[in-house]
Formats: sequence, C-alpha cells, structure tokens
Amino acid sequence: MIRAVRHVVRLFGIAHRLGQYDALFLLERFGIAPTVTAAAGLFARRPRGIAALRPGQRLALAIQGLGPSFIKFGQILSTRSDLLGEEIATDLAELQDSLPPFSGAEARAIIAREFGRPLETLFAQFDEVPVAAASIAQVHMAVTADGREVAVKVLRPGIEEAFTRDLGLFFWLATIAEGTGPRMRRLRPIEVVQTMADTVAMEMDLRFEAAAASELAENFKDDPTFRVPKIDWTRTSKRVLTLERVIGIPIDERERIVAAGHDPRDVLAKAGAALFHQAFRDGFFHADLHPGNLFVDAQGNVVAVDFGIMGRLDKHTRNYLADMLLGFMTGDYRAAAEAHFKAGYVPAHKSVTAFTQACRSIAEPILGLPLHEISVARLLGQLFHVAETFEMETQPQLLLLQKSMLIAEGVGRKLEPSVNMWELARPLIETWMRENRGPQARLREVATETLGTLERLPTVLADLQTTLGMLSSGGLQLHPNTVRALTEASGRDNKAYLWALWVAVALIALIAFTQV
Repeated sequence: MIRAVRHVVRLFGIAHRLGQYDALFLLERFGIAPTVTAAAGLFARRPRGIAALRPGQRLALAIQGLGPSFIKFGQILSTRSDLLGEEIATDLAELQDSLPPFSGAEARAIIAREFGRPLETLFAQFDEVPVAAASIAQVHMAVTADGREVAVKVLRPGIEEAFTRDLGLFFWLATIAEGTGPRMRRLRPIEVVQTMADTVAMEMDLRFEAAAASELAENFKDDPTFRVPKIDWTRTSKRVLTLERVIGIPIDERERIVAAGHDPRDVLAKAGAALFHQAFRDGFFHADLHPGNLFVDAQGNVVAVDFGIMGRLDKHTRNYLADMLLGFMTGDYRAAAEAHFKAGYVPAHKSVTAFTQACRSIAEPILGLPLHEISVARLLGQLFHVAETFEMETQPQLLLLQKSMLIAEGVGRKLEPSVNMWELARPLIETWMRENRGPQARLREVATETLGTLERLPTVLADLQTTLGMLSSGGLQLHPNTVRALTEASGRDNKAYLWALWVAVALIALIAFTQV
C-alpha cells in the first residue's frame, strides 16, 4: 500500500513535468491513471515556444529533465515506433543522453576503490574534467604508466540505486497499461520495461561492455575498414572501463572529413558495409550508432565507441529479415508477406492475400522515391506499425535493428546527401543473399536438417529396442498384435534410417558438385 502511494505521488510529478511540455499524450495513449494525469495537467505552466515544437521534440525535452532512468527509457521508446508512431520515435532517437558531470575527485575515488590501490599506480596522467557525461557514466582521458593514451569510463555514483527505484515505478505503470485492453497486451509494455531492465543491468557492469567490444573486434579482425578500440583489461572492472583512445573526426562532420582528404562516399560505403556485416553475417550489432559514437580515423576508416547497447539476431530472424527485404526490393510482395507467416510472426489464421496488399501499400510509396531518399529503416518502421492489424507480436530485436538503421541512414544523409548507403553496400548484400538464401544455401539447410534427423535416429531406435526388450521380458504387458506391429515398425525404421542416410549423402555430393 505504501509503495503504491509512493508510485502515485511520483506519477503526479512526472505528469506535471509532461504537462509543462504538452507531452501528456505519453500517459494518455497508454490509459495510465487518467485522473492523476488530468489533475497534473491543470497545474502545468508551459515554457514559451513549446507550442511550435513537434510532439516528439516536446516529449524529449520533458524526459530529459526527469533524470537518468527516464533518459534511458526514452531511448528504449525510440525503438518502438509501434507504440508512439514513427515521427515521435524518430524525435526520441535524437534524445541527448547528457547530464552534468560528477567531480573528477569522485571519479578518482571510484577508480581507487575498484582496484584497491591509488590511481597514480594505474595512470601517469588523469584529466579531472570529463570529455563526456551521460546518464550512466562519464569519460575521462588518461595516460597509462607505460605511455599509452586511453579513455576511462566511470559509472556515476549511486546510479544502481536510482535505476532500481525507477524500474519499480516503470513496472507498475506497465502493469496498469497492460490491464487497459488487448491492444496494449499485444504491444507487451511489461516486456518493454524488462528489456530496459536487462539493458541497464548490462550497461552498469562495464565488464559486459568490454566483452561486447572484444567480440565485435573479433568479428572484424580481418577487416581494416571498421575498427574497435582495444580494451585494457588490467584497468577494467565493474565500475571502470579503460580502452584505447580514439583519435578521429565525428562521422557527421562532412567538411572536416573532406578537408582531411577522405571521400565521404567511401566512408559511407564502409559504414554501410560494417552495419550490414554486423546484422546479417554476425548477428551481433552496435545498437547505438549516433554520430558521437562513430569516427573517421587518419586512414579514412570507421572507428566505433560505446558498446553499452548491442543487439543480437539469431539465424532464424536473419533469414526472415533477408527473405522479407528481398521480397520488398524485387517487388514480390507475396514473398515478403509469406516470410512473416513462415517465421510465425503473423498468426496462420490471418489472410496472406490481405497481408500482401498491406505490404504493397507500405512499400510502393517508399520504394518509388529517388534512390538516395529510400529508407529501409522507414520501410521496417511502417511495416511493424501496419502489422498490428494482423496481430503481429512485437519483435524487440527487430525494433532495435530498425532504430540502428534509422540513425545510420540519418548519419549517411549528413555525410553524403545524394547517395543511398544501402546501394553502396549492394555488392555485399547480393553476395550474402546468394550464399545464404540462394539454391545452394537451401540445399545446405536441407542437408543439415537431414543430418540432424540422422543423429537423433539411433536414440529413437535404442529407445524402441529398450521398449521391445521390456515387452519380451514381461516388464510391460501389451496385446500380442501390438508387439508384432512394433517389431515390424522397428524394421521399417531401420530401412528409413538407411534411406535417410543415402539422401543425406546425395545432397552433400550435390552441394560439393555445385561448388566446383
């Protein structure tokens, strides 16, 4: 009871802040405590100039003043165009994750406590003033005892307690929202909050971020066009992350990139290729690709930083995404629709024909634009929004990818407005499609499934033989006709095993022949 009263009091304060920026639609859309929302709105005074802003801009300003947890929540919401609409989600993607820094003395104390020794034994030089301060951590530049220039990320004091308190409120609000009707249950607001909780838990242990950076670097070890700074594991702990200092030009500063002698088109091609490889080849992608996290180094290559938010796509999801996008890009809207049904994202009782028509209505206006204006992220965003009519459940991993694509495309337009980054990456895309979704790939899939079946057959036959043994010893009594039928089935299963083996051998031989 006391907790509920505390939540209501906090909700009133949140609603008052939203009311000041004419952003109460956030609570109204989810049907959360309409009485409290209306009362808070009555007492809100709006700053001058607010009325001229778009709804998403007003919401971003309101959220920014509510503290670190709400900024992080706003970033999560920016991936959910199905909840707020594409325009608001796009504006929230611009939400600046910046807060006043905490003191350099506090940062020094945290580092010393983490490693159990004075900071001076770790760093020969440590800049007191941070170069960046965000909701969860801030970054200081330093030099190690052996002369290496590094960046040191330090968690904010007390940040864990603040997020724990606010997550309790978010779960309470999500529970209320889910209780308002089937539509909100389909959008799974509790899962949205859980996603945030999982993301924040990972971000607040900087060893996880270090591991993510290490994995991404491993995936690109043979590709010099995309780099990840090296982790200094001896100076990394739960609350401190030390990594190689990146020297480069922010990727959206076109004039500086040109002045440095780099071709923006070439830089954009490298950035597009890197994102495609992450999403489709590796299934592990950087999910926070705003301009402050991407730099162009002296060789014109792309360097990424800040690996707190990463996304994963399993093979099943990547195949769905590839088949769906291929259908859109070739104008085969039936294939694009069928990809959703095959993946199980749209219920089988829905009409494939109707969903095909919906796919066409989404794609034609976008794909009919001039090439440099075509946005794959916008296509995905509208698809997820329209799919609500067909009871398509939210796929958080795809929404995170859509957000990354949206931000990357925005960066691309600033870097080289006349070029589409996906067109530059087209040779890679075509090669990947041919190798992973072409006829040879289909044969490999069938062969893999067949071999998997063969691996399970001995176990099935052994279980059957055990059962027959129990029957013959009297441990299990069945009618004699049933025993005879099972014995005959055993013989058939052995024949089936041999047939399956020959089919697998034939498929493998066929694949080998086509590779010659």
